Amino acid sequence: MGRLAINGGKPVREKSFPIWPVCDEKEAEAVRQVALSGKWWRGAYSKSEFDRQDTGEERSKIAEFEENFARHHHAKYAVAVASGSAALEISVRALGIGAGDEVITTPYTFIATTTCILNNNAVPVYVDIDHETYNINADLIERAITPRTKAIIPVHFSGDLCDMEKINILAMKYNLKVIEDAAHAHGVELDGEKMAGTFGDLGVFSFQSAKNMASGEGGIIITNNEELADICFSLHHYGRVKDGLWYEHHRLGWNYRMAEFQAAILLVQLSRLDKLNRIRMKNAEYLYEKISKIDGIKPCRINTRLTKHSHHIFMLRYDATKFGNIHRDKFVEALNAEGIPALTGYTFPNYANPFMQSQIFKKGECPVVEKACNEEAIWLEHRLLLGDRNDMDDIVKAFEKIKENCTELQ
Repeated sequence: MGRLAINGGKPVREKSFPIWPVCDEKEAEAVRQVALSGKWWRGAYSKSEFDRQDTGEERSKIAEFEENFARHHHAKYAVAVASGSAALEISVRALGIGAGDEVITTPYTFIATTTCILNNNAVPVYVDIDHETYNINADLIERAITPRTKAIIPVHFSGDLCDMEKINILAMKYNLKVIEDAAHAHGVELDGEKMAGTFGDLGVFSFQSAKNMASGEGGIIITNNEELADICFSLHHYGRVKDGLWYEHHRLGWNYRMAEFQAAILLVQLSRLDKLNRIRMKNAEYLYEKISKIDGIKPCRINTRLTKHSHHIFMLRYDATKFGNIHRDKFVEALNAEGIPALTGYTFPNYANPFMQSQIFKKGECPVVEKACNEEAIWLEHRLLLGDRNDMDDIVKAFEKIKENCTELQ
């Protein structure tokens, strides 16, 4: 295939992949309508300010989006908030988790899954990930449970569902709460029935710009528990309650409200979700088949029980011993030079962040996570999976080219 592009050769690919977010005049018109209405926050639409059942010819985009998103994910209730991080913080607080309590989670995730615990004065307890999926290893959770454990926060990393059956059995056995961090799992469905975010007590999604549904910022909490939905609502609205006076505050809360502009965009994004996820699934299956044939590159397992998959990240595991011991980072640099925008992802676990440096969390406690961060994981963004078959073939060709010419990197 010729000399590697990193060394001055012709790259496999010189055109760009699909951009993200996918948007057109529908999003623009939705924002325009909100702007011209002058009603830029939810309280402008309802006598009770935030009544989720408000009706009439004009309706809050936020209330409409909550209803539609909940229905789409087979949940009864939803509370739209300012960000996925806010949704996590609210969920932890809503379940009564506080000072000294322990919450089990994974260190291979965005830092908000840790800070939502710390910001509620609780203690994160980390469990290693499964090597085949990069999700929390459900078989290791029980040994981490103590009398202080109050909850588990599994993260459906890359859109692949954690083993919620095992996790829920443990939660029932030890009377623990479960918050699903589904920030990568929009529209993900197991066995044609149950949706991501509905296995636990609360499910949390993010709409930050990189996510499979995007509005710049934003988040949502879904649940089938009306009491929890009301607490989450109150917490995101300064501790007010739906039927209370505007100056009444029933609990310590925040202003974590979503804006009408975000909800207007998200209503359009939701209408695109299933179609785009189907494209990602088709391309992910093709890539898995082709890349699996390259010795030293192994995609993370695709869960065949997922009848709908978001493939937020197409996860690959790199084996340097099959590439002349070239470090993963150098390999990714070579991929980028060939026109494939691959990433190394997290280069250290949550517990190795500068503000987390202490004797509480020690190097080596989660060896699979540390191997993923330091030498193994390669990420392909979900936008790459929105391309056509030729785009997928370019990805495969770049991997094959580097495999054939890896001695150039030594």
